[in-house]
Amino acid sequence: MTFLPWEYGVRNLLRRPLRSGLTLLGLTTVVLLVLVVVGFIRGLERSLSVSGDPRTVIVFSLGMGENLEYSSVPMRTSDLVAASIDGIQERYGNRYASPELYLGTQVRTTQNGPAGMGLVRGVTTAALLVHSRVEIIAGDWPGPDEIMIGRLAATKFGATQDDVRIGNSLWLEGREWRISGVFTAAGSVFESELWCRLDDLQQAMKRQDLSLVAVTLASDAEFADVDLFCKERLDLELQAIRQVEYFDSLREDYQPVRMLAWLVVLLISGAGVFAGLNTMYGAVVGRVRELATLQAIGFPRWAAVVSLVQEGTLLAVTASLLASVVAVVLVNGAAVRFTMGAFELQIDGVALLIGYGTGLTLGMVGSLPPAIRVLRLPVVEGLKAV
Repeated sequence: MTFLPWEYGVRNLLRRPLRSGLTLLGLTTVVLLVLVVVGFIRGLERSLSVSGDPRTVIVFSLGMGENLEYSSVPMRTSDLVAASIDGIQERYGNRYASPELYLGTQVRTTQNGPAGMGLVRGVTTAALLVHSRVEIIAGDWPGPDEIMIGRLAATKFGATQDDVRIGNSLWLEGREWRISGVFTAAGSVFESELWCRLDDLQQAMKRQDLSLVAVTLASDAEFADVDLFCKERLDLELQAIRQVEYFDSLREDYQPVRMLAWLVVLLISGAGVFAGLNTMYGAVVGRVRELATLQAIGFPRWAAVVSLVQEGTLLAVTASLLASVVAVVLVNGAAVRFTMGAFELQIDGVALLIGYGTGLTLGMVGSLPPAIRVLRLPVVEGLKAV
């Protein structure tokens, strides 16, 4: 079997630096766009998957579906749940039951400035027991008229990190709140929220009810205990759902968004293939005499085809590496707003694998059709080509 030397294809790329550079730029752009879209999908999936705790149960209004912000339960529900269900985890006499008021509201960084939609959760210190992934990384737990901000909350309501420094103020629900601290939650949706004292938020909203009660069950407890309590207390009109099931339902709701994103990946890849075909056609058509000469001196047609595919593959691999470097450095971890809050783009192993696969496909598929078309010409006609 006779192949053209490996160096032949590499030298051909260097002989035409402008054309090779433009092709490389186009392939890099296509692969980078694919990585961004896949990073969006992976970030959304990760944010929802790490948000649920299998031992945490949410008790909220009957018939609310996944709309916790519209839920309204009596204030005494928290005490009733904690006192009536034996399976709730307990430590040093404190039961893991967190009464919470949760809503979306307009948030301003200045009193009369532009408003963005933020997510606010009124909590007590019991929230740290139930939501175990929450960790205060700067500042303190909020005191009266203070608020603690999630790591991605500024992205959610359209502020900059300078606007939400500890000690600055936010305006929401007609009141000024001093930022007391910053917290993380292992990449979950809680990082998009603002947390303040439950009683302060109730006073600001002139409400005495709750949105939900979150409880953590002991290792030997059953969800059925909480579910039975909700069904027996018909006067409270409650329902219970496991936290993991709640976020699974959100993931299903966002299934059309994910499908649309994958469609965008396919469209971008298809556009890249056609762009590669156009570029490679131009590159190959200008080398008709060269390819005919290779056949005249004894190299078979398929050897020239392999050499052309080699050139396209080299460009595609280089483009994929460049795109992955740009994506990891500039795109990975970038925060984006979404209806559920905010999350970070994830350029992980799966995203990189899809990006590399797309790049290799562009290089190989884009090289074959023009090479085969040109090499079908008789050698004599090829030698006469201009």
